[in-house]
Amino acid sequence: MNKSELIKRMSDKLDQLTSRDVDLAVHTLIEIMSESLAGGERIEIRGFGTFTNHYRKPRTVRNPRTGEVGIQKPGKFVPHFKPGKYLKRRVDEARDELGAAESGFSPASLTQP
Repeated sequence: MNKSELIKRMSDKLDQLTSRDVDLAVHTLIEIMSESLAGGERIEIRGFGTFTNHYRKPRTVRNPRTGEVGIQKPGKFVPHFKPGKYLKRRVDEARDELGAAESGFSPASLTQP
């Protein structure tokens, strides 16, 4: 699913909001989350997951085109997402359903803790 598909699906579920309202809400959410991560903040959405920054150490790499070895790649911060227990369980059980439809499991039967 991409951003425009997310906006469409949210608009379909939220009859009281226009597509333009949902579009603005999604863009605002992404902007606020990006600013927070760029500022070094941790974002926790209970049941869904946590966004943090992880530091990647400087390292020596090889250029795959030229084969040149010994290129120094500087350290940097990269966004990281750790799924919450509810999200992990829901994805795992939905995957199980795809693999074993006869189990009788329905994703709709899941309830948030």
